[in-house]
Order: sequence, then structure tokens, then C-alpha cells
Amino acid sequence: MTWTAPPVERTEQLGDLGTVTERRMLEGWLRRHRETLLAKCAGLEPAQLVRTAVEPSNLTLLGLVRHMAEVERWWFRRSFAGEDIGDVFTGPSDGDEGFDGVRAADAERDFALFRNEVDACDAAAAGHDLDETFMSSYGVALSLRWVYLLMIQEYARHNGHADFLRERTDGVTGD
Repeated sequence: MTWTAPPVERTEQLGDLGTVTERRMLEGWLRRHRETLLAKCAGLEPAQLVRTAVEPSNLTLLGLVRHMAEVERWWFRRSFAGEDIGDVFTGPSDGDEGFDGVRAADAERDFALFRNEVDACDAAAAGHDLDETFMSSYGVALSLRWVYLLMIQEYARHNGHADFLRERTDGVTGD
């Protein structure tokens, strides 16, 4: 049997995030965007996950999953938590950040790596105050709050790409 991207159970309802604490709101919106990316992939086979939408772009749904694992690792674990770890797939230093080298044969593994990275990033941020700062690679002080906001906008931007990629793949639209 061919592996397919698993269905996503929504854990965040937008109405539930309207009057919660700032921390809970940021975590909830980030979780909602993570789930949205995976929902755009749900039910697709590996060959569909690596389909590009428009030439010459190499953008694929699986590439987005890989990219977001890499970006999460960079900001939460390497930058904020200061973990001395390598890249998940490829890294910011090469400008690829997971988009290149996408193979249908690796889809199941790549999804597992994404989920593991999300869990590790959540653990890296847990127990830290939103005002806690770190020095970025550009020598600028940034807060954990800034990282959450950056990640939310990064997912929002790429979830828009995922909308088009999914529609191009099988016509499915919506959240």
C-alpha cells in the first residue's frame, strides 16, 4: 500500500483564541498554521506532494514541509535556545532551506522529521518568557515573542503557496 500524508485533526479553533493570554494566543496561532500546512497535504501520495505548480519554480508541498521544519529549527532551537545542532535537511547557509532535493521516496520520512522538529521547537520555547532575548546572527537582540510572530507570518505566507499547490494537484480548495 502506498503511503499518503495523514489526515489532520484540528486542535485549534480560531474562536477559542480570541480572549486567551498572549502566550496561549501565539502558541495557538502557530499550531493552527502548522496544522493548516499539513491539512493541505493530507490524503496526497508522495508523487503528488512533489508536484510543482508553475515552471520554473521548484516549490512543492513536500518542499514546504521540509522548509518549515528547517525554519523552525533555525529560529527556535539554533537561534533562541542556542542549540549547537546541524540542519534538518539543508540550511539557511546554502539558501536552500529544504526546497531542493525533494524526493517522493522520502515523503514519509520528511513528514516524521517535520513533526519531530515541531515537538523539539515547542520544547525549546517551553518555560521561557516571551520577553526573553537572544542575539541574532546579525547582532540584533530579538525576543521569543518576535520568533513566534515571525513563524506565524512565515507559515501564513507559505500556506498561501500551499493553497495553490494543492488546488493545482487535485482541485481541492479551502481550509
